[in-house]
Amino acid sequence: MDTDAVLRGQGADPAVVRSRSVDLVLIAKRAIREGSPLIRPKVLFRRLALERVAHERVTLEGGAILQGRLLGQHLAQASEAAVLLCTIGEDLEQRASETMPCDLAFGLALDGLGSAAVEALANAACRRFEDEADLAALQTSIPLSPGMMGWPVDQGQSQIFSLLKAEEIGVRLSPSWVMFPRKSLSMVLGIGTMMAEAGKACDFCALRDTCHYRDHYA
Repeated sequence: MDTDAVLRGQGADPAVVRSRSVDLVLIAKRAIREGSPLIRPKVLFRRLALERVAHERVTLEGGAILQGRLLGQHLAQASEAAVLLCTIGEDLEQRASETMPCDLAFGLALDGLGSAAVEALANAACRRFEDEADLAALQTSIPLSPGMMGWPVDQGQSQIFSLLKAEEIGVRLSPSWVMFPRKSLSMVLGIGTMMAEAGKACDFCALRDTCHYRDHYA
């Protein structure tokens, strides 16, 4: 984790912040120093064989179903799907919430650290599956998350949580499809021998036209 990641986690442009406020950079460094020991990274996953893909409906081994236009598009050539849930726990989130009323800038920096940390954890998990696939002469799809274009949050979260015992890593889903702890991410990766190149995850994000960080994620 570095200060730029924390600043991006707060929704700020690191270059702009560095040119305007040394104090915010120092606060971000403090957040890393004091907040990092509160990060509790955990990844829960299942790998399931694909039995059939018909239009927007993906049937997995055991009869489980993943459904959505995004999934039909990206998993059509897959032989397996990896279903993942990543979280950094609730300790850092709780510290940020307790800090904000008395020190807003530091509380926001801690929250930014949490956002950056769960993103880094999810990226590391994806790299593990990519590396394993490469060793087996396979390929992976881009990570597919509920809320991306073609896979509504309510549809996607309910499907993922039906396949994983999220309570094993302390994650729960609210009736409005919000994950707690909030610094959690869910996704699906397709695995197969002929996974077609299908662009980047940013191309299927609802914020792709207004996001300030497309160049960074590219």
